Amino acid sequence: MSELFHAAVYKPNQGRIVRQLTALAIWVVVALACWSLYGTLRGAMEASSPVIFAVPLVLLAAGLWFGFRVVNWPRFADFLIAVEAEMNKVTWPSKDELKRASVVVIFTIFFLAVALFMFDVVWQAIFNWIGVTS
Repeated sequence: MSELFHAAVYKPNQGRIVRQLTALAIWVVVALACWSLYGTLRGAMEASSPVIFAVPLVLLAAGLWFGFRVVNWPRFADFLIAVEAEMNKVTWPSKDELKRASVVVIFTIFFLAVALFMFDVVWQAIFNWIGVTS
């Protein structure tokens, strides 16, 4: 818990991309939550109240600091560093492989959707014929 009150960056040259993107995602969630809170307070309180601005701003500042500190918390930072190291080991498909795989997936999904639709139609006809449904 004491790590939340330090300003140092843990292992600054390792896992930079994943840590920056994680912090950015946390900051976006915090900012959207504070914006929603501001809208709720603005609708529930009178417009001249300083609480409408103060509470979301304080929570925004705390959330931004938390987002910065959590990606520098040693356990979590080591995890993010390991994630980036593993992602660098991945062999990504070429553009042609990606296109072929996408076409296969799209046709498979289309075929399964048609097959499930046909099963539904056949079973509905059978149930209507034996009088189970109206």
